[in-house]
Amino acid sequence: MDSSTALEQIRNVVGARGIVSPKAAEPLLRDHRGLYQGAAAAVVQPGSTAECAAILEICSAARLGVVPQGGNTGYCGGATPFDSERQILLSLARMNRIRRIDPIAFTMTAEAGVILSAAQAAAADQQLLFPLSMGSEGSCQIGGNLSTNAGGLNVVRYGTARELVLGLEVVLPSGAVLSELKGLRKDNTGLDLKALFLGAEGTLGVITAAVLKLFPQPRSRQTAWLAVASPTAACELLGEARRQSGDQLVSAEYLSRTSLELVLAHVEGAREPLSSRHDHYVMLELAGSLTDAALRELLESLLAAGLESGKILDGVIAQSHAQRSALWKLRETIPEAERREAKCIKHDISVPIALIPEFLDGARQRLTRVAAHGLSVFGHLGDGNLHYNLVPPDAPAGFGDELAAELTATLYAYVDEVGGSFSAEHGVGLFKRDELARFESPVALELMQQIKRTLDPDGIMNPGKLFVS
Repeated sequence: MDSSTALEQIRNVVGARGIVSPKAAEPLLRDHRGLYQGAAAAVVQPGSTAECAAILEICSAARLGVVPQGGNTGYCGGATPFDSERQILLSLARMNRIRRIDPIAFTMTAEAGVILSAAQAAAADQQLLFPLSMGSEGSCQIGGNLSTNAGGLNVVRYGTARELVLGLEVVLPSGAVLSELKGLRKDNTGLDLKALFLGAEGTLGVITAAVLKLFPQPRSRQTAWLAVASPTAACELLGEARRQSGDQLVSAEYLSRTSLELVLAHVEGAREPLSSRHDHYVMLELAGSLTDAALRELLESLLAAGLESGKILDGVIAQSHAQRSALWKLRETIPEAERREAKCIKHDISVPIALIPEFLDGARQRLTRVAAHGLSVFGHLGDGNLHYNLVPPDAPAGFGDELAAELTATLYAYVDEVGGSFSAEHGVGLFKRDELARFESPVALELMQQIKRTLDPDGIMNPGKLFVS
C-alpha cells in the first residue's frame, strides 16, 4: 500500500474531526523546548482505542512511521516526527475520558489524553489523591507521563509514574490491542507486560489507557523552606525527616542560591523567603492523616533538632495556603527564570543520594577544567534527581555548540562514574539517544533491541527515537 492510499484510509477511519489542520498542527510539530522543528504527512487524533488500532493496522501495512504524542511537553524531542511523507503524528488529545474511578479499590482508569491536572481533580472529587505532580501538570497528558516514566515532586513518597500503574491498554504496531485493565494488585500470571511500555517512549506501541493507583487525600499538609549548611546537611536532613515523620515526607527539593537568584530577578512577585542569603536551600513538605497541629508540631521538632545540630541555619514554615504557594513558586519557576536569563546547558541527571555532596564538588572541578561557567542546580533531593544546568558567564550569549558538547560529555562521564544516570525523568527521545548507546550496558542494549525487533519488526513506532539504528 502506498502512503497516499494509507492516508486516505486513515481519514476514513477518524473523519474530518480526527485530522488536524496544517495551521493547528504547527505547534504540535515543534518540540516544547524549540530544539526541533518537525514534519509529518498528517497529524491524526483518534477518538477511541478502536480508531487508534485501525490507524496502526493501516500504517503497518503501508510501513508508515507513527510518532505518538501526548501534551508535547517533553524536553528530548521524543514526540516530534521528522518525515513529511513517511511519518504521521498520532496525537492522543481526543482520548481524554476518565473511564472509571473505583473508590473501594482506590483506582482510576484513565485514557492517555487525560490532562494530568484533570486526573488529579477527578481523584480529589472522590476525596482521593493521584500523587503524580509536576510543573507541566496543566498541559501534560497521562499517556506521555507513562511513556517517559515521569517523576515530579512526590517521588520520595509515592514513586515514579511506573510505580503508579496497575494495568495498561496498548495498541501494538500491528493494530492488535493488549488490554490489561483489570487493575489487580496481585496477578502472577506470567510476565509483567505493562512494564515493557512504561518508559518506552512510544517505540513499542501506543498506550491508550491505564489503571492508576489512588491514595487517601492527606488530612493535613505542612511546608517548610530551610537554609542548610551544605549539601551534606541537606542529605542528612532528608534521612532524618523520613525517619522522624514515619515517612510522611512527600517532597524534598534542593535549590542552590544561583537558582533562587534567577527566580528573584526574573519572576514577577517572587520574594526572598528568609531575612538573609544562604548558599543552599531545602524545601520539605509533610502530608498525612495527622491533624494540622500535630503535623506542624512534628515539623517544628524536626526543625528544632536541625537548628541545634547546625544542619539548618534558618527556616520558615508556611502559615497559610498562600504562603505555601509562594514558596512552591520559587521552586517551580526556576526553568522559566533560566530561559529569561541565558541559554543554559540543561541536564536532567540522577546520582545516588548519599553521593550528592561528593558529586557536586567533583562535577564543578571537572567542568571548570573545561570552561568557566555558572551553575543553576536544583531538583528532587528525595530521589537523587538533579537539574544540573550550566549558565554561561557572559549571559545571555550562551555556549558554543562544540563547548556545550564537551561540557556535557564531561558531566555525563562523571555521572556514569558515580553510578548515576544521564536521564532521570525526561526520557531519552532523540536528544539523548547517543548517550543511551554510549552509557547503557551492551547486554541491556541488546535486550532492548531484541524486544523492539520482536514487537515492532518493521520499525514503524516512533522511528529514530531512543535507539540508535
